[in-house]
Amino acid sequence: MAPRRKIIAYLAISADGYIARPDGDVEWLNRLPKGNDYGMKTFYAGIDTILWGRGTYDWLLRYYRKLGKTTGMFDTSKKNYVFSTKPPKQPADGVEFVKGPVKAFAQRLRKRPGKHIWMMGGAGLFASFMDAGEIDEVEMHVIPVFIGKGIPLMTPRHRDVALKLLATKRYSDGVARLRYAVRRAVGGKKRRA
Repeated sequence: MAPRRKIIAYLAISADGYIARPDGDVEWLNRLPKGNDYGMKTFYAGIDTILWGRGTYDWLLRYYRKLGKTTGMFDTSKKNYVFSTKPPKQPADGVEFVKGPVKAFAQRLRKRPGKHIWMMGGAGLFASFMDAGEIDEVEMHVIPVFIGKGIPLMTPRHRDVALKLLATKRYSDGVARLRYAVRRAVGGKKRRA
C-alpha cells in the first residue's frame, strides 16, 4: 500500500505571526541567503500538487504583471488548484479552480497516487483545511522581522489545534524553521502524531 499523501502547509511568517502586510505585500520576505534556500529545493522535489487561495492567486498575477510577465506564473509540472467561489473566465495556464468543500476535495486528492501536497495558502484556505482536519504538517520559517500588522497565519476562529514538534533548524541569518505534525481528535480522543 502506498504511503498516505500528506498535505503540508509550508510557509514563512514574520516574528510577530503575519504572512503578509495588510495589502498582501511580502517584500519583507525578500532575503538574500548566502547559498541557502531554507530547504525549499528539497521540499519542492517532494510535492506534485499546490493548493492556492484566491487572494494568493490574484496577488501572484498582479506581482508578475508588475514585472512585465504574463506567462510562467504557475509551474505546470505541478498540479495547481485554486479555491474560489467565483473562478475567473480565463484562469492562468496550469491552474484549475475548485469550488466545493475542502474536506471532500482533500480526501479525493489523497486517494490519487502521487507525492505530497503543498498548502501554499493564504490565511483563509489554510484555516479551512485546518478546521476540516486536512492539514498533516505545518513547516514554517520564522523570519526575524516584526511587521506590526498584517494578514495572520490563518483566519482567526475559535480553535485549539495541538501540534507535535518534529524538527527545528536555525539558519545563520536568524531564520528559524519549525516543523510540526498536526494532532487530530479521533472519536473524542487526541491522536498522537
